[in-house]
Amino acid sequence: MSRDAELRQKLHPIANHLIDEYQAGRLTRREFVRRLSVLGINLSFANFLASACGGGQNAASPTAAVPQTGSPAPQPTLNATPAGAGTPGSVPVVRAAVFMPAGKIDPITIADEGGLCLLSQTGEYLCWADEQLNLRPELATSWQPNDNASVWTFTLRQGVTFHNGKPLRAQDVVATFKRLTDPNSGSNALSAFQGVITPDGIKAKDEYTVVFELQRPFSNFPYLVSSDNYNTIILPEEYDGNYESTFIGTGALKLKEYQPRSKAVFVRNPTYWGKPAIPDMVELRFYEDESARILAFQGREVDVVTHVTASNGQPLFKDSTTQMIEFSSTTHLQVHMRTDTKPFDDRRVRQAIALLLDRPAIINGILLGKADIGNDHPFAPVYPSTDKTVAQRQQDLAKARSLLQAAGYGDGFSIKLVSWRGLAIPDLAAVIQQAAQQVRIRIDIELTDAGTYYGKAVFGESPWLDSTLGITDYGHRGAPDVVLRAALRSDGVWNAAHFKNTTYDRLVDDYAAATDLQRQRQIAKNIEELLLEETPLLITFFERYLIAARRGLSGIEPGAVGHLRLAHARFS
Repeated sequence: MSRDAELRQKLHPIANHLIDEYQAGRLTRREFVRRLSVLGINLSFANFLASACGGGQNAASPTAAVPQTGSPAPQPTLNATPAGAGTPGSVPVVRAAVFMPAGKIDPITIADEGGLCLLSQTGEYLCWADEQLNLRPELATSWQPNDNASVWTFTLRQGVTFHNGKPLRAQDVVATFKRLTDPNSGSNALSAFQGVITPDGIKAKDEYTVVFELQRPFSNFPYLVSSDNYNTIILPEEYDGNYESTFIGTGALKLKEYQPRSKAVFVRNPTYWGKPAIPDMVELRFYEDESARILAFQGREVDVVTHVTASNGQPLFKDSTTQMIEFSSTTHLQVHMRTDTKPFDDRRVRQAIALLLDRPAIINGILLGKADIGNDHPFAPVYPSTDKTVAQRQQDLAKARSLLQAAGYGDGFSIKLVSWRGLAIPDLAAVIQQAAQQVRIRIDIELTDAGTYYGKAVFGESPWLDSTLGITDYGHRGAPDVVLRAALRSDGVWNAAHFKNTTYDRLVDDYAAATDLQRQRQIAKNIEELLLEETPLLITFFERYLIAARRGLSGIEPGAVGHLRLAHARFS
């Protein structure tokens, strides 16, 4: 029996299909490794398969060529600390400037970047989605689907304790996800779980095994229980709220002090299951806007500033004392147009707005080229399933005028655009306002703070979800499912466009169930074309994620969704 045949006998059928795709040249090595990580195959074994099955070089067997079992803990991946370096006590404190949390810190309800960044200081996930979109084991050491990806089984890491000394068991994981999937809990994670799993589908098989029985096959389910779905930090079974008093979790850091609207201070967890934290203390300072965060960095009040935009961060690019950490992401600004409200209840008007925009000029002008072009759908170029043959929408003023004339708006109209003052939102709002003036559309811009814009993040109590025209920042996701479902499905909890289309809903369900990458791409093409025709929203670019750090600071572990772990940061 050939080596290839021996390997295939040990693998899940979906993994064997991925090998076929890789060998046929329809997947790059990076895409192949990423998809294997979703199936719970550790990265060292996935890279071995890429060499062994793809005819590559250096196909020697790895030390442990078995899927996931005994997988090592995730390690910092950017400027990683050399082995053996940075013993505890060598770094007194690392300080970072982060977004002001929009409200109370509650793992169940948090929906903003400042809040989620706090969760991942002390909390941990079943798996961690890294900056390359790979899934790395964290509190789960392995996971595997059944044949059609409708049941997923996760094996938990042993020897883990919460900050209060209680050992981690399967019941803690079950209780965590039952809370997050309870429709009466106010869970923000319902944006991902609604229609996918109910509390009854989450079960402990034994002390260290959790089984998720889904409502429908879902090939990207591990992303929903990873750091991508930031509400899913694992909490003790008996957790009953008041998170701000403890920040309880299993992470390398634990809470020392939390001052709302000012700062949070964390210290080393002496009983951590993995590599001990290096700094004695990590301090996150909160700032309302980006300019204040950057000034704090320039004034040496902090060592790191998270999520820098290209325009505002420009002074830092040539600063010899600063290092810019940059990687591709699916982070984007989404312009919604309410499809149930005039004038946007006519899709010709929505198409006209889209045709006013010069996307390359927006990317170069606002983002200094640090972005991939968007085509008014959530399939970013970095996703393997994105169909890149669908024609890119181009600026066409004549067609925009024609569409408006046909819709009865040849003399234009007046409309209010609402959002919040952050990221590149004010710049994009101004560009849209100026572009609209060319067709006599008068846009009044109303920008507030993030907390006011998001409100309670439910329909009827949120300018975000209730406005006729708005701009919303969407964080990075390792797979497009959450945005496809939450922001656009008829029952989506983030459906600010109030878009209802039964064909779209069916396609999104078909996409989630597809385990075959070619099938995913076929469905993606249909979704992309449908959204271009209907245009419930505009997505003009996908940003590259930027973090500014003091030169010499290494061991930073970011996530483009907004995470910034500093437990293993150190200065050289």
